[in-house]
Amino acid sequence: MSLNNSSNIFLDSVPSNTNRFQVNVINENHESSAAANDNTDPPHYEETSFGDEAQKRLRISFRPGNQECYDNFLQSGETAKTDASFHAYDSHTNTYYLQTFGHNTMDAVPKIEYYRNTGSISGPKVNRPSLLEIHEQLAKNVAVTPSSADRVANGDGIPGDEQAENKEDDQAGVVKFGWVKGVLVRCMLNIWGVMLFIRLSWIVGEAGIGLGVIIIGLSVVVTTLTGISMSAICTNGVVRGGGAYYLISRSLGPEFGGSIGLIFAFANAVAVAMYVVGFAETVVDLLKESDSMMVDPTNDIRIIGSITVVILLGISVAGMEWEAKAQVILLVILLIAIANFFIGTVIPSNNEKKSRGFFNYQASIFAENFGPRFTKGEGFFSVFAIFFPAATGILAGANISGDLEDPQDAIPRGTMLAIFVTTVAYLAVAICVGACVVRDATGNMNDTIISGMNCNGSAACGLGYDFSRCRHEPCQYGLMNNFQVMSMVSGFGPLITAGIFSATLSSALASLVSAPKVFQALCKDNIYKALQFFAKGYGKNNEPLRGYILTFLIAMAFILIAELNTIAPIISNFFLASYALINFSCFHASYAKSPGWRPAYGIYNMWVSLFGAVLCCAVMFVINWWAAVITYVIEFFLYVYVTYKKPDVNWGSSTQALSYVSALDNALELTTVEDHVKNFRPQCIVLTGGPMTRPALLDITHAFTKNSGLCICCEVFVGPRKLCVKEMNGGMAKKQAWLIKNKIKAFYAAVAADCFRDGVRSLLQASGLGRMKPNTLVIGYKKNWRKAPLTEIENYVGIIHDAFDFEIGVVIVRISQGFDISQVLQVQEELERLEQERLALEATIKDNECEEESGGIRGLFKKAGKLNITKTTPKKDGSINTIQSMHVGEFNQKLVEASTQFKKKQEKGTIDVWWLFDDGGLTLLIPYILTLRKKWKDCKLRIYVGGKINRIEEEKIAMASLLSKFRIKFADIHIIGDINIKPNKESWKVFEEMIEPYRLHESCKDLTTAEKLKRETPWKITDAELEAVKEKSYRQVRLNELLQEHSRAANLIVLSLPVARKGSISDLLYMAWLEILTKNLPPVLLVRGNHKNVLTFYS
Repeated sequence: MSLNNSSNIFLDSVPSNTNRFQVNVINENHESSAAANDNTDPPHYEETSFGDEAQKRLRISFRPGNQECYDNFLQSGETAKTDASFHAYDSHTNTYYLQTFGHNTMDAVPKIEYYRNTGSISGPKVNRPSLLEIHEQLAKNVAVTPSSADRVANGDGIPGDEQAENKEDDQAGVVKFGWVKGVLVRCMLNIWGVMLFIRLSWIVGEAGIGLGVIIIGLSVVVTTLTGISMSAICTNGVVRGGGAYYLISRSLGPEFGGSIGLIFAFANAVAVAMYVVGFAETVVDLLKESDSMMVDPTNDIRIIGSITVVILLGISVAGMEWEAKAQVILLVILLIAIANFFIGTVIPSNNEKKSRGFFNYQASIFAENFGPRFTKGEGFFSVFAIFFPAATGILAGANISGDLEDPQDAIPRGTMLAIFVTTVAYLAVAICVGACVVRDATGNMNDTIISGMNCNGSAACGLGYDFSRCRHEPCQYGLMNNFQVMSMVSGFGPLITAGIFSATLSSALASLVSAPKVFQALCKDNIYKALQFFAKGYGKNNEPLRGYILTFLIAMAFILIAELNTIAPIISNFFLASYALINFSCFHASYAKSPGWRPAYGIYNMWVSLFGAVLCCAVMFVINWWAAVITYVIEFFLYVYVTYKKPDVNWGSSTQALSYVSALDNALELTTVEDHVKNFRPQCIVLTGGPMTRPALLDITHAFTKNSGLCICCEVFVGPRKLCVKEMNGGMAKKQAWLIKNKIKAFYAAVAADCFRDGVRSLLQASGLGRMKPNTLVIGYKKNWRKAPLTEIENYVGIIHDAFDFEIGVVIVRISQGFDISQVLQVQEELERLEQERLALEATIKDNECEEESGGIRGLFKKAGKLNITKTTPKKDGSINTIQSMHVGEFNQKLVEASTQFKKKQEKGTIDVWWLFDDGGLTLLIPYILTLRKKWKDCKLRIYVGGKINRIEEEKIAMASLLSKFRIKFADIHIIGDINIKPNKESWKVFEEMIEPYRLHESCKDLTTAEKLKRETPWKITDAELEAVKEKSYRQVRLNELLQEHSRAANLIVLSLPVARKGSISDLLYMAWLEILTKNLPPVLLVRGNHKNVLTFYS
């Protein structure tokens, strides 16, 4: 019976006829030009192998039958020094090597076109060659011309260029805004709305300066946390139109997005009414002063509001360009008005203003107004509810995300700056107005202090005015009574009125634009099929005219309420519900730990986002509990409706990602959801045998699958079915328990098969459940391939072919010492058993008081207990062994250390990624995930790609742009322009000597002899094959030279795995490629994805 855990089955196992344990130390002192300039001494990597010497055997004496396990170990060291002088050929003498790297193969170099979505407005999507196309043998009737192959492989001739140009022509008239005009201006105008001029003075009068600042601060906390969460979400890929609805729906899925989308659009429509009513109130106050009322104050507000909203609708329908120009003009007016207020506070007050409560800056007024003085029916939270709608303007820029040039940059920058600027302005106005104006004033210039009157601590009394009758009867002036305080304080009153008009109209205009665009994005996604009518857009900017009409009707309905204080709490609850879900979206996406969650905006924390969501929910109930309940009931109803309808959309939401790592009881539900590139994660089958026998291979795989992907440790039992199944079932629970004990989040799976390859083929097809299905095969490098039987090599290369046939990515890991420590484990188990026997025997001997025997036996087992391996010299009869001690740890110290190297925290250094061919991004994704781990966080990514010698800088900029779109941080990018030059003679000679024993040399023999040799040894490398793939062989040898030059000091090398085309490349030649490619290097990961996208820059 031949089992998987025997030495002749494991991929990197030792030859079966080994006699001793040998350590070969390789001195990697290559004297290349680059290395000569490097003052640092790169680490030396040591290789462990088993030699064939039988001299000086070391043995330990124990019971007969157990001696055979330890008969063949010896520590010895032999040093093989490689002395190579590198001299690169002049690449400029042959234009063949000046062409783009990859020109002579169908393998495609990394390009952004491969990662675009179909129908992308930023450019055409190009399909890279499939793995089948580059892996299968070329058909004989297919002629691939260098020009066409080059153009397709390198993207020089991209299908659909003409269509792309036509699309650009169609987009020529589209208006797009930058971060200032598109976000900053809109947010500032929306935040500096009706509250700044009409209600802020009243809020200070009610709550006082102290609580007023707290009210502003609490509002800013909510909006800042939401702004941070929104910035993280919108920088995690390309943002389309729809603003907050788009961000929430793409993060949490259509259920949350669909429910909040309607509420958010409705809230913006109602906000139009709120701002217009604020404007109408100001106009009515002016009419009162001039005694020009039309009907009565309430109806006048309705009339003026209706006329205003009609005019705003006309501006909006005219187009975004006109609306943007109007916003800029309104901002200028608003800034002048604010400046006018501050100027007015330092202009000496006259008697008229003093009678109305304005005395310039006075410490007594500041002290009197610092504390609260709530009137009947008002309190902290009711005042907060009135003010908070002023903070809702932070989404004004995000709501027109589809009209921004670069939403990922514009939304975070513009929104956060707008929050800061407007907060400073609100605080400054609140403090200044509280320090200048008293709470109550009569407006009568004759209400001055009579001589000898007691002021009772009144600030106005101390300044010469008696407003004491305001305690018993209503007054018309002061912070508590006059909503037009800022007009009175300012240097020129009409400017404040103009500012009020500007603030209210700009906010109303922004909301009137936002509501239809958000609603249109919701309708376009077809979540509510009945609303598909409103998805249609008109003109080059795709204006939602139908949405404008609907928003107009909603605003008109709420204008009829004509009470600002009634509208404000409703708006607060609707917007707070949106804010809560934005914060929760950021938390949810972070908590799901999806590799697709890579926000470029790094100043966020998922727990802070969760706190922001909880804070928003709490504030909703504090402001108005019944309105909050109604909001949640509506949202819950819509959520259930969307869930029941199951819209046919797949946005790669964090809900899917979190479901993936949740309990298996959700697996059945997950099968109904298609995979999305954002949620791709490596799901690995690792050919470890028993998981404890190759810990290093398991550790490096676990490093990039822990908490994010599936990891299955697989073992193949080969031999008679009955015996294999018995052994397999007997060890299943033990090996899974070992994984749990060692806190390795992986599964163990085993199969019994007639041969190793058949077993692996079964695992590749049948492993996994639903979406939790492996997509990557991880194997150790077969270190002993030159000494292994031919069938083992065929099985090894065969499973790589099988993985590609099943469209599964392959990762081959090579470390200098190899992975298999099964013999070390056997030694440890045996010595543990011996220790137990020794203790038991000592106790027995002590009890029997057999001193003579106990001394000899104790001496024997004492040495065994100290983990000594003993050298035995058999006498003539072979029955007596002499013991010579040697510490068992010394013979395998290097192997044991290598087996734990990935458990340790990696020193500060680099992970060098040689992304030579575009495999869908797996070669880039795996090292990125590694850098997220605590053990690898000190390692920075260095990216190496091929390119033209005369276009180094251009291609470096292009690759940097691609990586920035992927939100993948890197330390440096190197464009290697000399990959296609021939390797130096010494390196090529090493390769030729390596393959010499396996060559057929049929060209040196007559035809009959050559044909006979081919039939007898079909596995050998023919001269014709070697000549056909000579360029590829050059490439592997040359790459090793470059790796030695650039990456010898790296902590880890991640390298594109060359693909052997079936039927064209013999197994031994392919193994020689892998050997020469990874020879004398730090730990290497050879990676080849399945040529389907695993990275995206879309939301």
